Amino acid sequence: MSPPLIFVTATRSPRSQFESNSPLSRSLLRVGALTPLKLRLFDNNRKALGECYNQAIDESPDNACLVFVHDDVYIDDWMAGARVVEALQRFDIVGVAGNTRCQVGQLTWYLESGHEIAGQRQAGVFDHPHLRGAISHGAQGSAEMTCYGPAPAAVELVDGVFMAARVDRLRQTGVRFDPALGFHFYDLDLCRAARKSGLRVGVWPIAITHHSRGGSVQSKQWQQSRLRYLEKYPSNPAVPGTGRICD
Repeated sequence: MSPPLIFVTATRSPRSQFESNSPLSRSLLRVGALTPLKLRLFDNNRKALGECYNQAIDESPDNACLVFVHDDVYIDDWMAGARVVEALQRFDIVGVAGNTRCQVGQLTWYLESGHEIAGQRQAGVFDHPHLRGAISHGAQGSAEMTCYGPAPAAVELVDGVFMAARVDRLRQTGVRFDPALGFHFYDLDLCRAARKSGLRVGVWPIAITHHSRGGSVQSKQWQQSRLRYLEKYPSNPAVPGTGRICD
């Protein structure tokens, strides 16, 4: 018997508007037709993502597979439910794109450390050849797919736009989201906490389109989250004999 599959999302919209207009709601109709799933929706939401996501963890049965996903994501892969369950047999936390290394001072999963974040875009050099997975960005019909690297693959960090996790492994290790990070850096933080606790993090080939292009970069909320994140993870020495830099 397949474990319960629960998609978790937070939206500022009321439920009726989410159900009629959001890319995620439309795509879940197709995904759910093949793989039974439930939706845990935080509508009219003003709380931090970490607070919502932790509540979903607390509410879910021990054997559940949770998918934390943004409301402006369209899941192109109508076999996504089965793929998530399959991926979580190999990894404890799964994303669709990520990085095989974690660096000191890193503010995003896909850029080399040390590159500044400027304007509404994260300007810098992609951290090839350490990237894995793929994501499409933009409106459907005109979205551009970025292939970062081969998947499936074990990684250190994944993009929080789509993150799946096993509830039992989160509870066994005490790994949680940090609500103080708001809407930013919560994905890097969770991955670092997971790896420190010995959890397996990976990316899996699941096709999604993210309608947003990161327009909140350099916002006041982003700056506040950045300070909190850097306070939690000051510079630290490399781990000898590994490809990792962060604790």
